[in-house]
Amino acid sequence: MLFRSLPPYSISKEIRDEIKRETRLLALELNVKGLINIQYAIREGEIFVLEVNPRASRTIPFVSKAIGVPLAKIAAKIMAGKTLKELNFISEKEIKHIAVKESIFPFIKFPGVDTILGPEMKSTGEVMGIDREFGSTCAKRRPIGRDFLKGRRCIDREFGRAFAKAQMGANERLPIKGTAFISVKDRDKSVAIRIAEELHRLGFKIIATRGTADAISRSGISVEMVLKVKEGRPHIVDRIKNGDVNLVINTTFGKEAITDSYSIRRTSVIHNIPYCTTMQGAFAIINGIRAMQGDEISVTPLQDYFK
Repeated sequence: MLFRSLPPYSISKEIRDEIKRETRLLALELNVKGLINIQYAIREGEIFVLEVNPRASRTIPFVSKAIGVPLAKIAAKIMAGKTLKELNFISEKEIKHIAVKESIFPFIKFPGVDTILGPEMKSTGEVMGIDREFGSTCAKRRPIGRDFLKGRRCIDREFGRAFAKAQMGANERLPIKGTAFISVKDRDKSVAIRIAEELHRLGFKIIATRGTADAISRSGISVEMVLKVKEGRPHIVDRIKNGDVNLVINTTFGKEAITDSYSIRRTSVIHNIPYCTTMQGAFAIINGIRAMQGDEISVTPLQDYFK
């Protein structure tokens, strides 16, 4: 899965404000009239500019729908000589809802193709899930989201509902019960313990490969060890094929590990089992599952969000 959230769910307000400031400076210095596409990266609180292009991106339709403003139309008029003041678009649009964009990947249509993501463009479309913000429920919930381990912020059910809707649009419904398989690289094991704890609280059975299972069990969480493919049978791919797994969380590092885990990813796609290859994706999934367990998913026309 590859999703985007508006407002961002994993970036602090301080970082967002700095990105806005840098974007404004870049656009003015480059004298861009119309849309500009800037690729940023954040590492340990430091912002890096990867590239700047005077063009639109595929995110523009999503943002336009999320905020109720036809950005491409406005940009075209700006390029034709109009000003933002003339078009009455001189301030940032504030929204009272949460929108999540999920990319569509056609991996099931191509036998043998690995589903692991990289810098290449592999998606063939996007869908959007949206839900109203009824107010924070953070005080009543454990923190799930940015700074998860430090417990400084939590994402409430509104993000979870929007994320779950986006997954439905991508034809990948999140499970609300069953068995979750976890197998992560060494540096993710401490985070995986918290993920396993939250899934256990949500009623899921946890199974994991030996190293991950040892880390989880040492924290007092019930977990069943399952074999890797190269360790004998029945292994994890057998369990997936037999319908014993409802969710896959798998991170890898190094060429050998990526090759060894290919069959897990491919089998998950064939059997339409939700899987993620990042800890951030796992946090989002937990929010989505929690929302689906506690709330009824409702449908509202997009126009009603801007009345």
